[in-house]
Amino acid sequence: QVQLLESGGGLVQAGGSLRLSCAASGGISSISTMGWYRQAPGKLRNLVATISSGGRLNYADSVKGRFTISRDNAKNTVYLQMDSLKPEDTAVYYCNAYRGYTPYWGQGTQVTVSS
Repeated sequence: QVQLLESGGGLVQAGGSLRLSCAASGGISSISTMGWYRQAPGKLRNLVATISSGGRLNYADSVKGRFTISRDNAKNTVYLQMDSLKPEDTAVYYCNAYRGYTPYWGQGTQVTVSS
């Protein structure tokens, strides 16, 4: 069983930056892709960014050029650096990891961007 613990959310003004972290524990030896998704009130959960075990990156169009995903395999941690934040980035951000075909989710961390 993989456990994911997120940290780093909070309140920031538009144009500001935040860095999210997600530490994985338990059954981590077979984790492949890790990533971040977000869910705004009344909306579906959507992909923000993913990074494969080999370092392949994938970003949602809405965050390209502003967000950067990275991964420290030695620490079993994935990061999301969010710059030039906009009010529409406000959402609960969820860490995700795949072990085989099984997805695991963190509990979510709130990011609020004020205008």
